[in-house]
Amino acid sequence: MIILGIDPGTATTGYGLLQIRNNDLHVIDFGLIETDKNGTPELRLLSIHEKMTELFIKYTPHVVAIEKLFFAANTKTAMRVGQAQGVMFLCAAQYKVKIFEYAPATIKKVVSGNGRADKKNMQKSIRKILGAGIRSKPKKKSHFDNAADALAVALTHAIQIKKVLF
Repeated sequence: MIILGIDPGTATTGYGLLQIRNNDLHVIDFGLIETDKNGTPELRLLSIHEKMTELFIKYTPHVVAIEKLFFAANTKTAMRVGQAQGVMFLCAAQYKVKIFEYAPATIKKVVSGNGRADKKNMQKSIRKILGAGIRSKPKKKSHFDNAADALAVALTHAIQIKKVLF
């Protein structure tokens, strides 16, 4: 089973792909979908759709696990992220892939044991579970926290479906 984990955003969306085979977990790929910060909203959404489509074609995930939108104080940002998330849902529907949503606190609790874990603790937990080699890719813009969050979402789904034994 291949799980595509997504940490949604408009400027930067993290993605992480995990494969479960014989109760073993393997990292296939992880990275970022980035949009032009000076681009119009519709072009940014188109860019997200195109890059999501590339992921679906290249990896053919069986399921998508996505972090539920957390409404912060900035409603404009929340609305934009919601639009991006809608594009991600559309792309999954086009490829007939089921989506599972997880709340941020659930992801933190499942992966780190602490529902209020900060970014550094989450990255440490991800590296401990998936391997110390999970780091920013060389010569790539960092934002590893977004990719780590996406891997955490995929890992949460793997654990929730009880296919992986830890």
